[in-house]
Amino acid sequence: MNCYQCGCALSEHDFCTNCGADVALYKRIIYISNRFYNDGLERAGVRDLTGAITSLRQSLKFDKNNVEARNLLGLVYFETGEVVAALSEWVISKNMRPKKNIADDYINMIQTNQNRLDTINQTIKKYNQALTYCNQDSLDLAVIQLKKVLSLNPKFIRAHQLLALLYINNEEWERAKRELSKCLEIDTNNTATLRYLKEVDEMLLPEEGVKSSPRKKKSEEIVKYQSGNETIIQPVNIKEGRGVTSLLNLGIGLAIGIAIAFFLILPARIQTAKAGIDEELRKVSEQSDAKTATIDELQQQLGELQQQNETLQQDLTAYMGKDGTLQSVESLMKAASAYLTNPDDVTVVADYLTEIEEQRAQEEEHESTESFDTLYNTLLALIGPQIAESYDEDGHAAFWAGNYADAIPNLAKAYQYDATNGQALFDLANSYYRMGDKVKAKELYQQVIELFPNTEKADKSAGFLAEIEGVEE
Repeated sequence: MNCYQCGCALSEHDFCTNCGADVALYKRIIYISNRFYNDGLERAGVRDLTGAITSLRQSLKFDKNNVEARNLLGLVYFETGEVVAALSEWVISKNMRPKKNIADDYINMIQTNQNRLDTINQTIKKYNQALTYCNQDSLDLAVIQLKKVLSLNPKFIRAHQLLALLYINNEEWERAKRELSKCLEIDTNNTATLRYLKEVDEMLLPEEGVKSSPRKKKSEEIVKYQSGNETIIQPVNIKEGRGVTSLLNLGIGLAIGIAIAFFLILPARIQTAKAGIDEELRKVSEQSDAKTATIDELQQQLGELQQQNETLQQDLTAYMGKDGTLQSVESLMKAASAYLTNPDDVTVVADYLTEIEEQRAQEEEHESTESFDTLYNTLLALIGPQIAESYDEDGHAAFWAGNYADAIPNLAKAYQYDATNGQALFDLANSYYRMGDKVKAKELYQQVIELFPNTEKADKSAGFLAEIEGVEE
């Protein structure tokens, strides 16, 4: 145990021997947290997972840095099928203790297995869909979804419980009991499971008849027979000679009861059953029509989405590099690496930045991130003046040599990386003018006048503008 203030190992004293902080209460809190952790560990060992979760949560309330309790809580969640809650606890644990933490193994066990991740996602989606069906009173569809969920994750207690509730709603007590028994195999002390199971057991137990105490026989005691809807009463002291008559009366009463049941009760029940069947057929027909319409709509949406996906995939292929990385991002990383490796050689960095400009022009529909812009602007600020100077030298050398085709791109880059270089902008306009591109030259002369007023370059630009406009007239 370490001091909460200085991090020094604590001794048996109630104060820190290093910084002197009072740690008596701190020790007690840690002790209580460990007690709850041990209790949770014992409960988890006997599969009392609900009790283990309660104890481990109490442990974390006293000491949120109790990594062992947090890792065990994640394991208990995972055992009950709550994979998302388990991952949350393990990620928090990993952030608290980045090294030598078994939570790394738990996380990697799930994240490195793509099939397991897909199964978890499907389980969550299907369970949520089952809840939606329940809210829409489509209980049969909810049962189907829950069976799919349990086929993917047999330990998902909440899915077992919800399926048991649906069986209870349909009065399928045996099936409900089987689902609840599976819950108890996973978590032996789940309160909701035990409550549901109690209700199911009460419906499955036979009703206990109330036994009446025997009465003493009397000489005038009578015997009753039930024949259909008639009750035949016969005295006990009936003479033997009348036995045939009694049997005949019993047969007649039985026949009358059967006739009444056949002609009165049975047709009514048949009619009721037929009406129920017709109602069920109507509901099934409505559900079938609704599902057919839904399927048609989904198929149409699927076709549209597939077409959109093909278009986006083509666009993405154009924007992505061979390894699946955006070309502009990759070029920016290469530029930064080249600058860090050799800050004096800006030529390579300049080439990469040129590539970035061209690629960003192709990716203009995709907005760059803030971190991308920050790194790009930082590199541009660091090497921009040097790049501008290099391009300026090459551009003016080509310009004075009369090689205007080579001068134009170099002078354009020189002005791009140094917006204060008015001479580069002026000579760029002159190069276009001498190449015969008067429209571009006119545009650049106008920029010189606007950006560098009251200078010799501006005056000369005005003269060239007047010359161009005079020629055009």
